[in-house]
Amino acid sequence: MYNTVFVVLIAVLIFGYVLERILDRLNLKHTLPELPEELSGIFDEEEYRKSQLYKRDNTRFSFLTSTLSLALMLLVFFLGGFGWIDGLIAGKTTHYIVHVLIFFGIFALLSDLFSIPFELYVTFVLEERYGFNRTTAKTFIFDKLKGWLIGALIGGGLLALITWIYMLTGRWFWLIALGVLTLVSLFFMMFYSNLIVPLFNKQTPLEEGSLRGKIEDFAGKAGFKLDNIYVMDGSKRSSKANAYFTGLGPKKRIVLFDTLIEDLEEEEIVAVLAHEVGHYKKKHSITGLVLSTLQSAVMLYLFSVFVGLDSFAVALGGVEASFHLGLVAFSVLYAPISMLVGLGTNALSRHNEYQADNYAREKYEAESLISSLKKLSKNNLSNLTPHPAYVFFHYSHPPLLQRIRSLRKKMPN
Repeated sequence: MYNTVFVVLIAVLIFGYVLERILDRLNLKHTLPELPEELSGIFDEEEYRKSQLYKRDNTRFSFLTSTLSLALMLLVFFLGGFGWIDGLIAGKTTHYIVHVLIFFGIFALLSDLFSIPFELYVTFVLEERYGFNRTTAKTFIFDKLKGWLIGALIGGGLLALITWIYMLTGRWFWLIALGVLTLVSLFFMMFYSNLIVPLFNKQTPLEEGSLRGKIEDFAGKAGFKLDNIYVMDGSKRSSKANAYFTGLGPKKRIVLFDTLIEDLEEEEIVAVLAHEVGHYKKKHSITGLVLSTLQSAVMLYLFSVFVGLDSFAVALGGVEASFHLGLVAFSVLYAPISMLVGLGTNALSRHNEYQADNYAREKYEAESLISSLKKLSKNNLSNLTPHPAYVFFHYSHPPLLQRIRSLRKKMPN
């Protein structure tokens, strides 16, 4: 007999699936017969048709993968798969932390193995079809192996530590766990590019020359101390371009994908970096860390309240309350709250993007940023006409049209 928690778990899973399919459907059907003047010239007729096909193929593939994932998850829930695996592990070890690590390790590995065929299709069929893929089979395999190793060491180590804290402190574990997670977040914010990225990509200092000179000149005028400018071999995996800012204080660095340097003019690259500097000047990283910490505090507190309920474990086929079964059930039940938080987070992120755009406009040049955004959208076959509801739920950046209008609205006549 299924208890109330089980029924709610299933309802949450199905609700999330249905909502995503509705949003995908709206987004897929949302096209304009004629693009606004601001977007003219990005795509010719053939390229625009290609971008719509790319959106269609990705949406259809998302429908397939999400449907299969839901079916598998429902099967595991209705057959009591979590409780069954839990019982098998209980007969092999009496050390609880080892038990927890084996439990989540099994499901993490099974989930990843399930996803590999889909990842292969996306990389070597879908992305290849539209000219984006540059990943070799060797790179794919080594990325997967290194991902497993990092997940086991960092994810497993953090899980073991959190479990140990729970065993020692009980109801107050959420407060100590919050401190641990905040310190870990700070550490990776400062050292991710130094420690993790080199395992997958090469980062080399941007060579002396015209581009570096223009970047340093802008940074000096903006009062932004910048010693670390790196170029990353993003072309090793994809033709898509990007740039990002990472770190805090003396550890901050700007990383340019080599594809970005290939695709954009020097003034456009500086404009993109001006945007990234804008994020730093507006303290968006600090604000994001504070908000993330508050969200984690709420989540961990709620988890500490419900993890001790037997009904959580019973819903998954277990017998009595346990940290690991409670964590699985809570992660599903928290999904609606997470979605609502995500709406606020995305709205704030879009607001921050406008602020960073305006900083680039004021400190450098709007038209160079606009032309860079247009080129990146063209080269990535971006959807120029996303449905407003899809943007509301999923976009952390404003659509291109809104960014262009915002930049030009504040430009002098």
